[in-house]
Amino acid sequence: MALEQSEKIHPVMIEEELKNSYLDYSMSVIVGRALPDVRDGLKPVHRRILFAMSELSLAYNRPYKKTARIVGEVLGKYHPHGETAVYDTLVRMVQDFSLRYPLVDGQGNFGSVDGDPPAAMRYTEARLARVADEMLRDIDKETVAWGPNFDGTLKEPLLLPATLPQLLVNGSSGIAVGMATNIPPHNLGEVVDALVAVIDEPALEEEKLLNYVKGPDFPTGGTIHGVSGIREAYRTGRGRAVIRAKAQVETFKSGKEAIVVTEIPFEVNKSTLIEKIAELARNKKIDGISDLRDESDRDGMRIVIETKRDADTSVVLNQLYKHTAMQTTYGIILLALVKNQPRILSLRRILDLFLEHRQEVVVRRTKFELAEAERRAHILEGLKIAIDHIDEIVAIIKKAKDVDAARETLMKRFKLSEVQAQAILDMTLKRLTGLERQKIEEEYLDLIKLIAKLKSILASKAKVLQLIKDELFELKKKYGDERRTEILMSETEDFSIEDLIAEEDMVITISHQGYIKRLPVTTYRRQGRGGKGVTGVKSKEDDWVEGLFIASTHEYILFFTDRGRCYWLKVYEIPEGGRLSRGKPVVQLVGIGKDERMAAYVPVKEFKEGLYLIMASRQGTVKKSDLLDYSHPKRGGIIAAKIREDDSLIDVRLTDGTQDVILATHEGQAVRFHESDARPMGRVSTGVRGVRLEKGDYVIGMVDVKREGSLLVVTENGMGKRSEIADYRVTRRGGKGVITVRVTDKTGKMVTIKEVVDSDELMIITQQGQVIRLPLSGVRVMGRATQGVRLINLDEGDRVVDVARVVVKEEEGTENGGNGTIPA
Repeated sequence: MALEQSEKIHPVMIEEELKNSYLDYSMSVIVGRALPDVRDGLKPVHRRILFAMSELSLAYNRPYKKTARIVGEVLGKYHPHGETAVYDTLVRMVQDFSLRYPLVDGQGNFGSVDGDPPAAMRYTEARLARVADEMLRDIDKETVAWGPNFDGTLKEPLLLPATLPQLLVNGSSGIAVGMATNIPPHNLGEVVDALVAVIDEPALEEEKLLNYVKGPDFPTGGTIHGVSGIREAYRTGRGRAVIRAKAQVETFKSGKEAIVVTEIPFEVNKSTLIEKIAELARNKKIDGISDLRDESDRDGMRIVIETKRDADTSVVLNQLYKHTAMQTTYGIILLALVKNQPRILSLRRILDLFLEHRQEVVVRRTKFELAEAERRAHILEGLKIAIDHIDEIVAIIKKAKDVDAARETLMKRFKLSEVQAQAILDMTLKRLTGLERQKIEEEYLDLIKLIAKLKSILASKAKVLQLIKDELFELKKKYGDERRTEILMSETEDFSIEDLIAEEDMVITISHQGYIKRLPVTTYRRQGRGGKGVTGVKSKEDDWVEGLFIASTHEYILFFTDRGRCYWLKVYEIPEGGRLSRGKPVVQLVGIGKDERMAAYVPVKEFKEGLYLIMASRQGTVKKSDLLDYSHPKRGGIIAAKIREDDSLIDVRLTDGTQDVILATHEGQAVRFHESDARPMGRVSTGVRGVRLEKGDYVIGMVDVKREGSLLVVTENGMGKRSEIADYRVTRRGGKGVITVRVTDKTGKMVTIKEVVDSDELMIITQQGQVIRLPLSGVRVMGRATQGVRLINLDEGDRVVDVARVVVKEEEGTENGGNGTIPA
């Protein structure tokens, strides 16, 4: 088809056309839909809803009107978009859990914090909230610019006068093209105080604004942890706030405890939160919850999370913070339109721009009021002339053939303006009474004073700012309230695994082939002396349990190998197994070398100065090192001590530098010396001689004397005895020592030595995996060179391989028994 001659084709590059079209679309979204104006804090749809409701005379003291009527008004006159967008916006402006100071007062179902949807707009009603008056005040006094609506048939305000600092007190969120805003709500009283402070001290430092604006104040309350992210946001426009639900622990009459949640983080769906908690409890990801219910009512929120009797409530609470929306991070982005350009702003810049807007509004309002006052004063001047010459004026009007002639005559005779002459013609006869004449005089005098006042305001910026201050103080008095969100100065760091695991004592067992596991201490019931015990691990013919010790789940465990290397592990990282399970290979947890075997352990709560590690080798060498030297082991281990080829590390103890050390040998000898005899050495040193050994003898254990207790020794054949520590005199290191147990065929050689007191309990484990737990009170104190009494009845071919000490705090409670040794 031939083209008409009038048609023209302009070739363009498709890349340029796409770029320009997309930029136009982007700016339309940014300016016309997604971002608020920094001056009135509103997006176009919010502004249009408020204005339309004002035009419908839906003030806070007027009857409600169907929201369908309001939505129709907004759509038909100002906002050519879908009705869902308008109604959803109106609904949010009603919700007291979405806005800190709701701008619309609703009647009906407008949704809930549980995520329930609002009723259809044909069922709900609304009117402006009282605080919305502060957004629209003086809009009829030419205080803001106006522009045509979408079809050019009406005018609409391009922004609102906004006495209320809406952008900060109610916040805003929106996603534009390539940018987003997320401004949290704040407390009105705090924002007003900050604005007044900026007016009084224009050079006020940004850092000092935190003395007034403490931080976000969310409508749902909650607790903000830490202020560093808030300070960063107020300074740069970007930051983060960590918000936690407000929860406390309540104890019922039955003795059970429950976590009661009364406030949740902003924009968290309560129903979804409860479902998530229930799911975690059902899947055993949070194991301490026994019951969950929602007791919320019109008086407030109340979520009750009952915990099991043996659960650590603080751990359960930490798990809830970690795995649910009871803790959220609010990303702050202070992005708003400044002269129709998106800008990321600091808190100070937002306050300054709002004050600039208020100054412009006050000046425009004052000019409008001055013009109105001068116009009225001008009319009153004409009325005064008319009253003074009323007879002549009446005569002129009577003689005139029409109104226009009368007006012209009055203007010429009394030098009046057209407005004055028309006012005289419109004057009623009642204005001729003495009282009315007096009212005109008084009104004129008042107007003269008002005009002088308004002119003085326009001539003085200080008076304009004082007016703004007075209006802000009035705003705070009418609508200010207490802060809902508590702010804690301490930062909330990311949860470590310890925060999510209850602290309790565990029995750690290690087998000959290197399998490790942990079980609660209460797994083993207490028995009397001479019992058979219970099976603590199911042993294979080629494997048996070689090591057993007690440690808290939150403690560090330093594992030392016979070759003098150190490996670091947390007790909670050790898999928990059943009473008959073998456990996991140690090599999978700490990665020890092929030619190494675990020799000793040291439970450590924290690495700090003033603590030392005392190490003993099989050939009688001792070494003392600073604990801090071992605070950062690597995955492959670090050198703890230099061990000769014909020697091996057999024991390590944690001391404070003031203790005595006792070394015991396989043949029943023991030597006691003060640890100061061994000066601190570096990790890679060998050490010094601790005991002089006879041929064929070797060291089987070491004790660091910490209590006024006694020494327990146990032999291979299940015999044991206690002796007073005082029976072992202090000598110099390097001696042969004294007899601590008389070794015979009945007793067998000595396998362990422990420092104990009467309140302690013993856990004895044999090569075939039998375990017995018995109180030390049943083992009497004897002489140093005696054979002792039977502690455990052994099956034929079985022998004792290790003994651990348990310090009892309560009926079934335990405390870590200190250091431990894995026997050779």
